[in-house]
Formats: sequence, structure tokens, C-alpha cells
Amino acid sequence: MAYHAELVLILAALLDYGIGDPWGLWHPVQGMGWLISLYTQQAFRMFKSPIALRLTGIGLGVGLVLGIGLAGWLMVTVAKSVHPVVGLATELILLASCFAGRSLRDAAEEVIQSLQAGDLARSRSRLSRYVGRDTENISVPEVLRAVLETVTENATDGVMAPLFYAIVGAMIPAIGSVPLALSYKAASTLDSMVGYRETPYTHLGWFSAKLDDVLTWLPCRLVVLTISILSGRPRRIWQICWRDAPKDLSPNSGWSEAAYAAALGVQVGGTNWYGGVAKQKPLLGDANEAIALNHIFAALRLTRQCFVIWLVIAVSALWLGAQLD
Repeated sequence: MAYHAELVLILAALLDYGIGDPWGLWHPVQGMGWLISLYTQQAFRMFKSPIALRLTGIGLGVGLVLGIGLAGWLMVTVAKSVHPVVGLATELILLASCFAGRSLRDAAEEVIQSLQAGDLARSRSRLSRYVGRDTENISVPEVLRAVLETVTENATDGVMAPLFYAIVGAMIPAIGSVPLALSYKAASTLDSMVGYRETPYTHLGWFSAKLDDVLTWLPCRLVVLTISILSGRPRRIWQICWRDAPKDLSPNSGWSEAAYAAALGVQVGGTNWYGGVAKQKPLLGDANEAIALNHIFAALRLTRQCFVIWLVIAVSALWLGAQLD
């Protein structure tokens, strides 16, 4: 059975949209997390100096990103040698696991459903699974802000950036979509686990944080571009992003959140609490409207539209390239 890269992209996207990541089943990110935890435990036990920890962190970042990509390539290659159908199924499962569109939507809806039922305590509890901030005493508007910020920040690194690297891989037949998408997922997982400025990860996680910043930079700007076009007010979206995004310490999440906020006509950021300590996040966007449920649904819809647009462009380019060959 012969199949093309465009078919893999389409079917993997449909698999994520329809099923997502079923609870209870093993996910590649779990394996990445286990490896990172094991490595960091040994690193902290063996090394104490900042230089040694930085070098160890570089080894962790390079080793995991390249290793996971190679493992994905080997799995697909071996599966194809068994049977083309087995190869296709392996590619679809691995690639779909890199797209977090369904998971992001389910997480937001889980919190929203409790709010709609009038159960603020349950909504806070469910929100705590997905955000690092304290949620025990936050108000309904703060819950809505937290959900919107989670949806808009993770739209880039959880959904669109993996698609971007899957598309790049699809353009290179010798590599394919899976290895590059998995490698990006490894970089993103490293950043979320050890990419912190605070101790004990200040030195060990430095390289992982920088690597994720670099890999996410271009997909993030393409997300902003796509949103600005979809909004019908591209100039205004870019003006707000240039004004507000640099306030954020991250070179990417500020841009992603600012673009969504500008398109929706709301403002995100403000005071968050972490372990009882207040932390002021930069204000992004203009507070033309108070954040409401419809803004969260609109943000999720924007992400789906971006995903479909990129997918259609990529599939069309791949199909055209195949015809020209």
C-alpha cells in the first residue's frame, strides 16, 4: 500500500481531532518525562557547580531531542518493513500524539462545564491540573482569564509548532513528519520540566529553555500572522503585539497571547499567585471587553482555523510537488 506524506498529515490531524489522547493509555510525552526526571536526578546528585550543570543540561537537551527524533524514525522504518499498513498506523499514532488540539479543547471545556454548572470549587480544582498558579481562592473572572491564557499560550507550542515541524518533515521524504514533530515535542517537554530561571533548574535547564525559544520562534510568528489575517485587522493585531509582547520574559508566549487577545478584544495578564507569592504578569491586549466564555470558545475556534489553514497549504504543496515529480 503506497501512501504520501499528505495523507499522513490529514489522517493524523483527524485522529487527534476525533480521539485526542485517551486517558489511561501510554503517551510518548510520558516516556520523555521519565527520561528527563531520571537524568536530572542523576545530574543533581553528581554535579554542583554552575558550569558542570550547564554542560550537563546541554547534553540533556541535545541528547533527548536527537534521540527521540531518531527513535521515532526507527519505529516508523521498522513498522514499514513489517507491512505498509503497520507503517501507516505507526506514523498516524505517533504524529497524532504530537498534536494537542483535542487535549487543549477538552481541558478548557472541563473547567468551563463546572463554571456553567455554578460549581466554582470544582472548576478551580480542575483548573489546577493545567496551570501552575494557585487556584484555591480565585474568582470566576480569574478562572476565565486563566483558561484563556492557557488556551492561547499552548496553541502555539502544543498545537501549531508541532504541526509546523511535521510539515517541514513531510517536505523531506528521507525524514518524514514523525521524527521532527517528536523532536520538537521533546524540546517543549524539556522546557516545561526544567526550563526555569529559578533554582534548582537555573543552570541545568538553561539550554532547554533557550532551545525551545529558538525552535518555537518561527512557528509563533506564523501563528501571529495567521491570526492577524483571520481577524480582518492585521495591522491592528501587529501593532498590539509589537507594543505588548516584548513585556513578557518569553520571546514567544507573549506574542501568542497578545495576538489572541488583540483579535478577541480582551486583555490578559495581571496578578497571579504561585505558592502564596504574588507575581505580576504583563498586561497584553486592550480591555475592550471583559473575558467571557465566548472569548474562550472563539480562541479555540481560531486555533482550529489556523491548524486547518496550515494543513491545507501543506497538503496542497505536497500534492503539487508530487504531481510535478
